[in-house]
Amino acid sequence: METVLRPLIVVGGSILLTLVIGWATDLLLRKADGRHPETPLWGLLRRARIPYQLLLCAALLRGTYVEARVFPEHHVGVGRTLTLVLIGSAAWLVIRIAAAVVETSYSRYAHAHAQRDPARVRRVRTQVSLIMRVVSAVVGVVAVSSMLLTFPAMRTAGTSLLASAGVLGIVAGIAAQSTLGNLFAGLQIAFGDMVRIGDTVVVNGEWGTVEEITLTFLTVRTWDERRITMPVSYFTSKPFENWSRGTPQMTGVVYWHLDHTAPLDAMRERLRDILRGCPAWDGRAYNLTVTDTTPNTMQVRALVTAKDADDIWTVRVEVRERMIRWLADEHPYALPRVNTADADRRPGHDGFPGSRRSPDAEARRFPHQSRKSL
Repeated sequence: METVLRPLIVVGGSILLTLVIGWATDLLLRKADGRHPETPLWGLLRRARIPYQLLLCAALLRGTYVEARVFPEHHVGVGRTLTLVLIGSAAWLVIRIAAAVVETSYSRYAHAHAQRDPARVRRVRTQVSLIMRVVSAVVGVVAVSSMLLTFPAMRTAGTSLLASAGVLGIVAGIAAQSTLGNLFAGLQIAFGDMVRIGDTVVVNGEWGTVEEITLTFLTVRTWDERRITMPVSYFTSKPFENWSRGTPQMTGVVYWHLDHTAPLDAMRERLRDILRGCPAWDGRAYNLTVTDTTPNTMQVRALVTAKDADDIWTVRVEVRERMIRWLADEHPYALPRVNTADADRRPGHDGFPGSRRSPDAEARRFPHQSRKSL
């Protein structure tokens, strides 16, 4: 009877105690979250309840396994398995707690500076994301190393591993040159403020928004919802356009090719009216000038401003469309026209007023009169 009750009491008690402690902890976190809605810390810590309960259960079972006398002939294997679960759950819990603390700090900072300095908020967001990836990688490496050291064979091989670490380091460095280069480039981007999550960039002629930055690659979401994934080393070795660097305000241009008789003064007034009715225009400046001419047309350029890249695109397309429609309705003569006159109708050719005709041309044109004059 004891052989049945002892394992049942020990294992069942450990599981029951784990559930009770987990429920009590979660209840306290919910109450704290309700009393302090200004901070998301307590709500984020609740996400760690699964690794927390797993850690408690593994620790209780590991401490009472000998007393339970379950599978005594396999006590070494069962004990090592519980130790591995304990190490893994502890690493998982540390990562969740660190993520909650970092996310809370970022949320407070973003709430305080979102309106005054959005560029700085994006920079901090990029740094926080990369720091969390580094922390997760370090904790994972330490956890895996601790798991391996629980095996006696790995501890015995430790001396030989340390002795050959120099040679292995050189070989690994040569083999992983590109990976290490991207790793250091990711750290340089995070703390060098070159590009941030949410920045509007132009890379290889593609316009888009930085969606994700990791230690090795960067993802750009284009305007047509494609994703371009590039190594982060590209942004430290090649030039690219960052439209969000400094201030997101932008100046855009709109071009028209019009007839020389286009009413420029009326176009300036119409441009002012169009911009006043466009919500995307930030009201900073506008201008309309003639920038070039050809024998048949002239190039008219309008300058408009907006608060960011998205709005400048909206302003440009609206100004272009509404100005062309207004010209077609009110001043159709201002639109470019194609000369369809015959080539022989220019001065100096037959049939054009004031042209000089040769005698042979006159004879061909009026044969009877020519013979009569002769």
